[in-house]
Amino acid sequence: MENNQSDRYRADRQEMVKHQIAGRGLKDERLLAAFEAVPRHLFVPEEYRHQAYADSPLPIGYGQTISQPYIVAFMTHLLDLKGHERVLEVGTGSGYQAAILAHLAAEVHTVEIIPELYEQARRVLAELGYQNVHCHLADGSLGWPEVAPYDSILVTAAAPAAPQTLLNQLAEGGRLVIPVGGRAYQELEVWQRVKGKFKQRTSLGVAFVPLRGKHGWRVW
Repeated sequence: MENNQSDRYRADRQEMVKHQIAGRGLKDERLLAAFEAVPRHLFVPEEYRHQAYADSPLPIGYGQTISQPYIVAFMTHLLDLKGHERVLEVGTGSGYQAAILAHLAAEVHTVEIIPELYEQARRVLAELGYQNVHCHLADGSLGWPEVAPYDSILVTAAAPAAPQTLLNQLAEGGRLVIPVGGRAYQELEVWQRVKGKFKQRTSLGVAFVPLRGKHGWRVW
């Protein structure tokens, strides 16, 4: 059934990669292959499945979204993954970003604070056979210190500032990519740990849902 669905959506997925990702300048072959491999339509609610490969975010329930494909690709690109890394994702959401990371890194730990999304993502990732993705139900703004440090950390929700707790869980040379700013508009910040200190630069302007938890926005 899933194989048939994958076949049905393969052309849409290839068009997404060609026009939305490669067409906007992201040419890394490993990155493009990951986006061709992951069946994005299986990570969105059934009522939005026909829009799964559109150039836009989509609602996934509980006030959350699955990000626009290009934004997922661009944030992944900023991590500069080579294949050996242990990665932490803060904000599992649909599980789509974790699946992409699974193709590009050795080990992925993803943390979700909303129980219903955690269960849905865990189920889909397991059904698709992603054995190198480990899902955790917790406050992602605190990271997942049990298996730190991480070579890369990706935050998929907007924070008022880069949490020191996450920076502290970076390995030497590791990168943190996080949307930082107000509730309506943020900029992607890229942090790197170099000789025990942190270098930071700013990248693309974005709009993400708020990060929930101790070091996120007070939304409850």
